[in-house]
Amino acid sequence: MLTGAGISAESGIPTFRGVNGLWNGWRIEEVASPRAFERDPLLVWRFYSERRAGAKGKEPHAGHHALADLEAALGERMFLCTQNVDHLHERAGSRRVTHMHGRLFQSRCSHPACTLAPFDDDRVYHERESLPNCPSCGSLVRPHICWFGEVPFELERIETALLACDLCLVVGTSGVVYPAAGFVEVARARGARTVYVGPEEPGNATAFDELVHGPASVRLPEVVATLSR
Repeated sequence: MLTGAGISAESGIPTFRGVNGLWNGWRIEEVASPRAFERDPLLVWRFYSERRAGAKGKEPHAGHHALADLEAALGERMFLCTQNVDHLHERAGSRRVTHMHGRLFQSRCSHPACTLAPFDDDRVYHERESLPNCPSCGSLVRPHICWFGEVPFELERIETALLACDLCLVVGTSGVVYPAAGFVEVARARGARTVYVGPEEPGNATAFDELVHGPASVRLPEVVATLSR
C-alpha cells in the first residue's frame, strides 16, 4: 500500500506545496533542502513549525481507519508505505507504517556523522535563540524530513515489499513524484494487481489495472471491504 497527500488533505492537512508552491513568498525548495537549512535554519524551522502547529489537531478519517483495520486482519502480510509526514495513519491505529519522507513530529541531529537517533518532537520554533542543539554533539537539530536533494528513507525495504506483493494499492498520490510514482510499475512487472483510489486521475494512471475515483474517506473503505472478504 502507498498513500500520498490526497488521503491527508481530506483531514485538513494542506498538500506540501500549497498554492503555487509558495510559502510566505519563498519557493518550497528554498525552505526544504539541506542548503536552505545551512543558509537560514530559523527560516526552515519556522516553516516546519507552522506545519506542526497546523497538523496537531487534525484527525484521521474513515480511509485511514480502513487501512488500520486491514492491517489488523492481515498482520505482517500488509506493508503500508506513505509519502506523508503526518501521524494520521498511526492515530487511526496502524502500527507498521513506513514513512519514506520522514516524520513531521520527529527531529534529528543535522551532523551526518552523529549517531543520535531521530526522536519525538512536537515543539515549534520561531526565534533564533530557541533553535535546538543536539545533546550528543552540539550541532543544530533539524526536522526528520527527507528534503529536496536527499534520498527517501527505507527504499530497500520498500523494494523488497514491492517485489513480493500480489496487490499494490495506491491512494491519493499525484503519480508524478519519483521514486514513489514508479512503485506501481515495479509491482506490476512482477504480476501484482494494481489499484488506484483518489479523486483525481494520477499522472501514472496507465500503470493501474483499476482506477477507483472519489474521496479516499468514502471509496477506500469500500475497496478494503472487498479485500477483506
